[in-house]
Amino acid sequence: MSTTSTAFATAKAEGRAALVGYLPAGFPDVEGSIQALTAMVAAGCDVIEVGLPYSDPIMDGPIIQSAVQQALDAGFRLDDVFRVVEAVAATGTPTLVMTSWNPVERRGVERFAQQLHDAGGAGLITPDITPDVAQDWIAAADAHDLDKVFLVAPSSTDERIAMTTSSCRGFVYATGIMGVTGTTQATAEGVAPLIARTKATTQLPVGVGVGVSTGAQAAALSAYADGVIVGSAFVRALPDGLPALAALTEELAQGVRRA
Repeated sequence: MSTTSTAFATAKAEGRAALVGYLPAGFPDVEGSIQALTAMVAAGCDVIEVGLPYSDPIMDGPIIQSAVQQALDAGFRLDDVFRVVEAVAATGTPTLVMTSWNPVERRGVERFAQQLHDAGGAGLITPDITPDVAQDWIAAADAHDLDKVFLVAPSSTDERIAMTTSSCRGFVYATGIMGVTGTTQATAEGVAPLIARTKATTQLPVGVGVGVSTGAQAAALSAYADGVIVGSAFVRALPDGLPALAALTEELAQGVRRA
């Protein structure tokens, strides 16, 4: 199994869902993002998603868009994401990059995969590319032992879900709502059918993201999902300082243990 799958399996063995935490690299600056992400690990995150700031967001809502723009305005460059990944992965926590596809294509798929591997990264989450047009990435990921995390949505047909999950490695990302991050709250009742349809096609763990921000939500979703993915809430908490970020992480970590 990949390191990400192992983290999900460890959580399952403990009778809970995994907690997956997201922050953009370079927010509020590169060193600040490293400190924040390692604080999230210390407070209970099982898997980390490092966002790659990009000027044309795909599924990011206003909270993450603002943080990403701050990182770009401060001079964030693509190589900075590997620096962040290396620092966070050194904790022993599976560390994936979540990115729009264009930066990967511009860098070169093989080169990006090699740099991610060299930094100790676990893989990529790619919200705007689907497996049927991702042959180059799939080949590079397989060559470098990297996870390939594609997304399924409530609007996905059963056939589309099966095609997507068959190409995933690490886990499958199920979006809790139809919309961008940080705007609408996901509910267990709303996302349960998608989780069930996804699990019918794969033995991989299924993580639910988009619309998750509280310990109570994490607890409710953990009754159905193998992992709970939180992003906007962490971005919103970080400006209040590392203690606030750690407190939110602890609340969510307790939530995934209450299912």
